[in-house]
Amino acid sequence: MSAERFRIGFLPLVDAALPILAHELGFAAREGVEIEFIRDMTWATVRDRLLYGHTDAAHMIAPLAIATALGRDRPAVPLAVPFVLGLNGNAVTFSTALAAEVGLGDGLGDPEALGAALREAAAARKAAGRPLRFGVVHRYSSHNYMLRYWLAGVGIRPDDDVEIAVTSPPFAADALAAGEVDGICVGEPWNAIAVDRGVGHIALATAQIWRRGVEKVLAVRSDVIEARRDAVEALLRALHAAAAHFVEPASAAESAAILARPAYLDAPPDAIERAITDRIRVVPGGAPVAYPDFMFQYREAANFPWRSQAAWLYSQMVRWDNVAFSPADAATAAEVFRPDIYRTALAGSGAPLPGASSKLEGGLDAPIGAGSTQGRLLLGADRFFDRRAFDPEDIAGYLAGLP
Repeated sequence: MSAERFRIGFLPLVDAALPILAHELGFAAREGVEIEFIRDMTWATVRDRLLYGHTDAAHMIAPLAIATALGRDRPAVPLAVPFVLGLNGNAVTFSTALAAEVGLGDGLGDPEALGAALREAAAARKAAGRPLRFGVVHRYSSHNYMLRYWLAGVGIRPDDDVEIAVTSPPFAADALAAGEVDGICVGEPWNAIAVDRGVGHIALATAQIWRRGVEKVLAVRSDVIEARRDAVEALLRALHAAAAHFVEPASAAESAAILARPAYLDAPPDAIERAITDRIRVVPGGAPVAYPDFMFQYREAANFPWRSQAAWLYSQMVRWDNVAFSPADAATAAEVFRPDIYRTALAGSGAPLPGASSKLEGGLDAPIGAGSTQGRLLLGADRFFDRRAFDPEDIAGYLAGLP
């Protein structure tokens, strides 16, 4: 029987690891799946290739899948997210000049204290007619929403007190070096590369803003899901096996070497391995700082597409697009995430399968057992830095309480 073939679009980022490793290490072949990769440099191109059938699936920023289904910036196309490729894994990196101005030390900053110092710097720069500018990877990205959530939470008004522009991840360090931006919020290895080049200082891990925040996903057109359901489920099983391998400490060097290849990230293996092993070089020439769960790819059903996470992303879309909350749009956004496909793909595998499809986000300070239909599920701390919790059943009330 011939293998099921998937063309998968991706950007050169560490969190593209699971489909790459599924292909390179034989997990896909074991499931009867063959993967071909199409490497791009912008998220808009990854999305367009998917929509026009140049690819069958994509490594994608989660909010972009939702925005596409809602018809933001372009005609709506139904997309499905049956698998999450990772949680967190991004960082906010300042230029060395801004880092010095706000008094960043040799470790990661504290969100509240750093925010207070940044608020003063932003006010001074705005008064001088040269507002601080931050680069994010796309308007509809978790990077944009995480950065805005933090800034607003410490009293800095995005688009008023500071500017936010779009920069492609592989060019983010160049934008810092050229002085086009004062800070970036991007995925690895591009923060590490900015530090290693001496042009950046990592200020925060996005896990400090929202612990366990949803990041990259596997996005598939809904019509492809319907036509190739069995093949998609086989792909999900291969990705899940790759995730289990990826988080094994002994596999880090091998995974980094594979990802570093020119066809994939074309980046230094050391910078990639640091991200995989939760070690962050914060300052140029500094020793890496351990930050547990900087990237989160497997435990606690990390790959499960919680509809409540999609709902939180929708809430931020409403907030920053300055549009009215719509129950119909909220339902469409949540339904992009497809826990039903995840469950059927992994039934019988022993993987923990959450019994619920939605949960309170940001409500856990410590690990807690959760209901599952298969396996034992433990969920870890998932707090937002400002201690707010998000109830997907009351999005309007949540929005009303935000600064």
